[in-house]
Amino acid sequence: MAEESARPTLATHSGKFHCDDVFAYAVLRLALGLRAAGEDHVLVRTRKPEAIAAADIVWDVGTVYDAAARRFDHHQRGAPERPDGTPFSSAGLVWQEYGVAAVAAILPEEARGFAGDIAAELDGSLILRIDEVDNGVSASGPVRDDNLGLAALAGDFNPTWDSPEAEGPEAGNAAFVAASAFAEGVLRRRVEGMRARRAAEAFVLAAHRAGAEPQILVLERGMPWKSAVFAHELPVLFCVSPASNGNWMLDTMPPEPGSFAQRMPLPADWAGLQGEELAARCGVADAVFVHLRRFVGAARTREGAVEMARRALAMP
Repeated sequence: MAEESARPTLATHSGKFHCDDVFAYAVLRLALGLRAAGEDHVLVRTRKPEAIAAADIVWDVGTVYDAAARRFDHHQRGAPERPDGTPFSSAGLVWQEYGVAAVAAILPEEARGFAGDIAAELDGSLILRIDEVDNGVSASGPVRDDNLGLAALAGDFNPTWDSPEAEGPEAGNAAFVAASAFAEGVLRRRVEGMRARRAAEAFVLAAHRAGAEPQILVLERGMPWKSAVFAHELPVLFCVSPASNGNWMLDTMPPEPGSFAQRMPLPADWAGLQGEELAARCGVADAVFVHLRRFVGAARTREGAVEMARRALAMP
């Protein structure tokens, strides 16, 4: 264990905690390579000015924002705002300084080149939302209560008023650490999903370049592909990829993100058919099914699914 003098002291306020202070603590630990309080750093939850002044990093308390001095409070007059006027929370302020490093700490070494882009995307979504909820305002107006949002779920870690954990000088400290571990898990999963989406984009672009028909995307593994098609304005109408049950899926492409429509639905003549009846109708011997809503179908083989796509394209 490191000597006490070598361990940095991280300080935030005592009492009831919120999503921004528990999330900021998770970000700081990741960015600084810290493990557990008491092991390689000291965590102080206090409102005592002398303890705050003595700490190496302070957030959500102290009435000072000075990134160079590692002070990240947002309750004072003149506290910084985002360009759209949304006030920062302590999570947002800490993220501006440590977000890229926190993301890089989560990513595998070969993917750390994505850290800046992922941190920026998170800042405009997850971190911005924490700022909005903590301050109760956003650029679009007051923030409504969200009982299933991250802020509410983090807040649920607070001890109830009649819990033994709500009493004494260490009140809520263990719950704060548990809430921060929860926030870290959310952040890790979000970063991993963004990394995977970027990795999938590279596969999608390579597969499209290698494909014989620009309107049919063939992937050798299941992966998210629609966002890459939208981002690069590919002319894809159908995507063929393997399913976990051994079949090969034939998916249609929506006209815009979030739409349940299709650029080109599967033929109406195939809708709702399965097995031999579908095979006879579409002319593909191993066709398995086409959904009644015509947005997805399947065949037993890669070749069969590709042939279904080709025949769908050829139909008037």
